[in-house]
Amino acid sequence: MELTGRIIAVLPANSGVSNRTGNPWMSQEYVIEIPGQYPRKCVFRLFGEDRIKQFNIQQGEDITVQFDIDAHEYNGRWFNEIRAYNIVRGQVAPVAGAPVGAPQASPFPPADGATAPFPPAQEPAGEGSADDLPF
Repeated sequence: MELTGRIIAVLPANSGVSNRTGNPWMSQEYVIEIPGQYPRKCVFRLFGEDRIKQFNIQQGEDITVQFDIDAHEYNGRWFNEIRAYNIVRGQVAPVAGAPVGAPQASPFPPADGATAPFPPAQEPAGEGSADDLPF
């Protein structure tokens, strides 16, 4: 899965040592805002010091995040985790609901008399017409 938006927060990195393997680990979380009529925010995590340094995500950047979603149980409660595996820079977020490359429709009628997006209203048929449906 992927989301495109702007980084609005870079949270502090977490680190520690694995109890199972004894190896050090590091992770960092970021908040991305997805544009649209109702902008949405999502927290995702990068795991591994090498990836954190490789991607070097900064607040205010426009990026596309490719990620996996997983859930785990802890003390009878379930938690989601959104773990990023790739970051693509320099892509502009598309307008929600519009296909990429599609022209934007104007809310105003064309000024040059061209055809409008809807057909014109038709006059009601007379009493003896074959088209006498009430709707």
